[in-house]
Amino acid sequence: MATNKDWFPKTRDEQLSMGFIWNTALVNQSTTWNIPTNVQAAFSPLVSAAESTLSIAKDESSRTPVATAQCREAFKALEEKMRDIKKRYFYVPPLTEADLISLGLKPHDNIPTPSGTPTAQVTVETFLSGRHELGIKIIYVTGTVTDPANKGYRIWYTVVAPSVTPPTNPKELHESFYTKRKKDVIEFDFDDSGKTAWFAVQIENEGKKGPWGPMVQALIP
Repeated sequence: MATNKDWFPKTRDEQLSMGFIWNTALVNQSTTWNIPTNVQAAFSPLVSAAESTLSIAKDESSRTPVATAQCREAFKALEEKMRDIKKRYFYVPPLTEADLISLGLKPHDNIPTPSGTPTAQVTVETFLSGRHELGIKIIYVTGTVTDPANKGYRIWYTVVAPSVTPPTNPKELHESFYTKRKKDVIEFDFDDSGKTAWFAVQIENEGKKGPWGPMVQALIP
């Protein structure tokens, strides 16, 4: 993930499409690229599981909380394996730049970019993405996106039922994830529909954290 955008695709359809490309490449190129055959053998079932669970989760007649959770778990396993394969096998010889591009990856940028402690404040603007999902867009309150210290974003959030007192400051938010994307999607649990999600963001750079941005809220569809 030499730009501030993560290499891993944003949507599940795109993730699955990349998974198919990688699976074919591992079958055809394992010997040429010196990748152990058991790597492909372990990868192929993960692609199949992601494909089947996504098909069920996207079908209104078959989607249930269990199906949604199974789909989420299948894609989490697929992502973890793809990140592991990329790290351990793709950025070592004998893969060429053309090979990396064919896999949807970018060649390494070996020129380090100087950076420091983040000082900018950011928040999120939410938008509807799908059932039980909210899209988020990073909005700069202070500072600029071109500052080399702004490597990524720690999105903090918590889900609050209508009868529960909402958080009053970012330190009361319980869940978080890190992203380098300016836009991302959060998938909530089936039972979270109708509840309110509260968000706050900190810029992160190799363990160095910037100031909190303002809190925002959005109703989960």
